[in-house]
Amino acid sequence: MANVVVVGAQWGDEGKGKIVDWLSERADVVARFQGGHNAGHTLVIDGEVYKLHALPSGVVRGGKLSVIGNGVVLDPWHLVKEIATIRAQGVSITPDTLMIAENTPLILPFHGELDRARESQNSVAKIGTTGRGIGPAYEDKVGRRVIRVADLADDATLELRVDRALIHHDALRRGLGLDPIDRDAVLAQLREIAPEILQYAAPVWKVLAEKRKAGKRILFEGAQGALLDIDFGTYPYVTSSNVIAGQAATGVGMGPGAIDFVLGIVKAYTTRVGEGPFPTELDDADGQRLGERGHEFGTTTGRKRRCGWFDACLVRQTCATSGVSGISLTKLDVLDGFETLKICVGYELDGQTLDYLPTAADQQAKCTPIYEEIEGWAESTEGARSWADLPAQAIKYVRRIEELIQCPVALVSTSPEREDTILVTDPFAD
Repeated sequence: MANVVVVGAQWGDEGKGKIVDWLSERADVVARFQGGHNAGHTLVIDGEVYKLHALPSGVVRGGKLSVIGNGVVLDPWHLVKEIATIRAQGVSITPDTLMIAENTPLILPFHGELDRARESQNSVAKIGTTGRGIGPAYEDKVGRRVIRVADLADDATLELRVDRALIHHDALRRGLGLDPIDRDAVLAQLREIAPEILQYAAPVWKVLAEKRKAGKRILFEGAQGALLDIDFGTYPYVTSSNVIAGQAATGVGMGPGAIDFVLGIVKAYTTRVGEGPFPTELDDADGQRLGERGHEFGTTTGRKRRCGWFDACLVRQTCATSGVSGISLTKLDVLDGFETLKICVGYELDGQTLDYLPTAADQQAKCTPIYEEIEGWAESTEGARSWADLPAQAIKYVRRIEELIQCPVALVSTSPEREDTILVTDPFAD
C-alpha cells in the first residue's frame, strides 16, 4: 500500500490540516513527524471548527491511529489541555487512537521563558518566534540534555536529566538577567503530568514497522512549511527543525523506502507570518483583499499574515528539496473576482535574472520579483468539487502554475470544508 508524506511547500499556513484530514479517510495511520505546538491546523467538518496544534489532524476521524513521532518536540501540559478541548467537541481520544513515541523530547516551562527572553532582548534582528519554547527544546535535544517521554517513567533518570538541563539553562538565564530555575518545582510538575503522558507512550518505530508490514497505509503529517526549514528555509527566519519531506522518515523511525508519494500543499497565493524576506509581498489594496478574503490570521498566534502573489520560483524550489510528487492547490476561491492575477516567474538581483531564491540573506532581501500577468475570473470557485465546476480561466491559472513549478496538481481545494476538494490524482493509489 502507498504511504504519503504531506508537507507545506511555502511558509506554512497552506491548509495542510484540511488536506491531511481529507486524505486520512484513505489512511490507517496519521503520523506527525516534526515541529511543536507552534503549528496550527484548522479543520472545518460539517460546520464544526477544530483547531489543532500538537495533535495530528487524523484525530478527528474515528478508527484511525494518530501518532506523535520523535521528530516532534512536545509540551505535555499543552497536549493535555488540547486533548481535553477536542474531547469536549465530541472526539474520542484514547491510548488506542493516540500514540506518542517514547523518544519524543519534551518542552518544559523554562524553554518558553528562554525563548521569550531572547526575542525580547534581541536588538539585532527579531526572528518572529512564537515564544513557545520550540527552538530551545530542539537545542537541548541536539545538546543531549533534553527530557524525553520515556524518562518520565523512572524518577532517578528524570532527576539526572533535569539536573543536566539546569546546569546549562541556569547559566544562560544569568546572562539574560533571569532568576535560577526552581529544580523541585520542575520535578513536581513533571511527576504530576507523567501519568497523563505515559499512557500514550509506545515504541512508535516498531508499531509503524508492523503496520507497514501488514500493508496498512501511513500518512505522514508535517507542520510549518518548507521555506521555514532550518537548512533550506529563509534562514535565520525559520523554525528549528527540518520541515522538508526527508524528515518524515527520521521523525517517526522509518527508512526512506517507506515513502511512496510526497504531496506538497501550496496556497494559490503566498502568505507569511513573522519576520523575514518575502519577495511578492503586497502592501496595497490587493494584499489587503487577499488577507480579508482568506481570513489570514495565524491559528496559533492570531497574528495577521503578510500576503502576496503566487511565487512560482519558491514553490519550484521547495518541490525540488522535498521531492514533491504532486501538489494540493488550496484557497483557489480567495482569488475569485480579481480582474488580473500575477505570478512571480523570476527575480532581478543586481542587474541579473535568477530563477531561484539565493541562500544569502542580504541577497534574498534585495530580490525584486519578475511578474507574469494572467487574466482573472469573475465566477465563484467556492465549493467546486470537479473541473467542470471551475471557470475556464481558473483552470488556465492552475495549469500555468503546474508548468512554472514543474510539478503536477494532484488536488485542488476550494473552501475550508472537507469535501470541497477536486481530486486529480489519488496520492494513495498503488
